[in-house]
Amino acid sequence: METLSLGFGVALPWVLGIAALYAFGWPRGETHGVAIALRVGFGYFVGAVLLTLWMRALSVLGVAFGWISIALPLTAVTAGLCVYAARSQRLSLNDAKNAVASLWNPALPRWQRFVWIALVAWLAVRFALLAAEVAWRPLYPWDAWVQWATKARVWYELGRIVPFVRADEWLAGAPGAYFDASPNYPATIPLLQVWTCVALGHWDDSAMNWPWLAMLVSLTLALYGALRGEGVAPLVALFGAYFVASLPLLDVHVALAGYADLPMGAVYTLAALATYRWCVRRDARDGAVALFLALACPLIKAPGWVWALTLLPGVVIVLMPRRGLRILGIGAALAVVVLLVLARTEPLVLGYRLHLNFAPAWGQLVKSYFLMGNWNLLWYGFVVVVVVGARRLLEPPLAPLTAITAAGLAFLLFVFAFTDAGVWLADLTTANRATLHLAPLLVALGVLTWHRLMLSSPPPPVAAAEPRAA
Repeated sequence: METLSLGFGVALPWVLGIAALYAFGWPRGETHGVAIALRVGFGYFVGAVLLTLWMRALSVLGVAFGWISIALPLTAVTAGLCVYAARSQRLSLNDAKNAVASLWNPALPRWQRFVWIALVAWLAVRFALLAAEVAWRPLYPWDAWVQWATKARVWYELGRIVPFVRADEWLAGAPGAYFDASPNYPATIPLLQVWTCVALGHWDDSAMNWPWLAMLVSLTLALYGALRGEGVAPLVALFGAYFVASLPLLDVHVALAGYADLPMGAVYTLAALATYRWCVRRDARDGAVALFLALACPLIKAPGWVWALTLLPGVVIVLMPRRGLRILGIGAALAVVVLLVLARTEPLVLGYRLHLNFAPAWGQLVKSYFLMGNWNLLWYGFVVVVVVGARRLLEPPLAPLTAITAAGLAFLLFVFAFTDAGVWLADLTTANRATLHLAPLLVALGVLTWHRLMLSSPPPPVAAAEPRAA
């Protein structure tokens, strides 16, 4: 019974998000297999955000969290969306069956089919092993139980969201308030854990972390669908998705679930890919999905506002195709100059002393990215792709995604070089967690750049026919 309850708890936001995307008619213009991969991949994160928004509304209305208040209305909404999608001929069971069948019997040459099946099987094994870790291991990571699970436990027991404040405010007697290490962190992650425990029927600090495995599976499917939607060959797209699913640090965040870095990275990556789809197609539905996920970024972690803003350079390039790159380049150069000036001076502006400390620990960063096992071959491959495909990165259609990725890298470098976060490079932990937000997008850009390089490569020469004997 507990297994069924837990399965329902994980499935509800997933099915809700898929149904919402079907009813919305997103994506348009894709084959059934690609569309299903995108809907299933994006669907979990869309549904998770909708679920937690509903829980926020319940708390505002004074309705206690429970099966009836959460599951019943959302199940009814999901059913209604499915009926609407079916009547508008956007939902077809035959298409779903064909897409599932193509997992094990793809329309590929024989040797490619063998490699495909091997990769799918290996992904299934990897997901199964991670599922065992989630099932067997109690809540373990430090920040998970001093910053996130504290809120989940309190909100689960009280059946509503109550405020968390700083320790000094709590000691001063703030009424009805609680405190933990990070009282101002967003509520989305704890609410997902609360819902899982509500579905299960009791508090369980291990079972509440099953959503992290669903996030990895969803991210893998979404990346595959996004790559296929841009014309990448099926096997190459599967390799790209597999590479993301096999990133060591990403898998650690599933096995040691409870941090917000995996959901932050996944939501940001999907927001960037949806923005890129809009940049290429100018479809309003792509723009709506991109905007929804971009606005969801700050609901996951506080820096989500900055990650959402890094999507704007891609939009600028599309809206200003002739001058966009030049404007962004000039803006980046001016920003570097301003940062360097503030690092060398202490100007007084409106009574505020502006100064930045420039103390990057580049050696530690290089060690983390290139000499340790956190990222597999990600950074080596990305450097090669940038060097070999530099021209393609600055040309349509890749230029918008390149601008987004460059903005994300610039944000990371700014944090590591000009803020107090630079001290985090000493133990490598927080720096790697912050990099996880950008890593899946680096893989997507790398695969798409390789795809453009292959398209522009000249075909192999055709051997001249030998003259026939008279």
